[in-house]
Amino acid sequence: MTSFEVLIVSDPQFMPTKGNSGDAGYDLKSATDCEIGAGQWKTVATGVRIALPTGYVALVHPRSGLAAKHGITVLNAPGTVDAGYRGELAVTLINHSSEKFLVAKGDRIAQILFQKFEEPKFFSVTELPGSQRGSAGFGSTGVK
Repeated sequence: MTSFEVLIVSDPQFMPTKGNSGDAGYDLKSATDCEIGAGQWKTVATGVRIALPTGYVALVHPRSGLAAKHGITVLNAPGTVDAGYRGELAVTLINHSSEKFLVAKGDRIAQILFQKFEEPKFFSVTELPGSQRGSAGFGSTGVK
């Protein structure tokens, strides 16, 4: 298991937490009360600032319970937090339901996962090598 340091500035009540040991995601909480109207979206502050080591990214994902029960999800899922960003983390939530949704200060609104990544080297070519799939795109494998 690889471990790495994440530097964090947060009031203790907004510190990211895991629901269960072994979970991949850490819950992010709302730092404010707000209302998200039906079909609308709002960017919600979390009260958390982090510093990641180079070569890591934090990905902000929706919480499945909010999506399944209330139609609330992260608009740009997953949101990307780069290692160089030092500002407060905020989550843009969208309400896909037909009813307004109230977010209370301290509510768990999203989850954040940490991932190591590699930087590719790009090579400019005039033609790509062939493959079995070729350029077949959206829906090319059918639904069954």
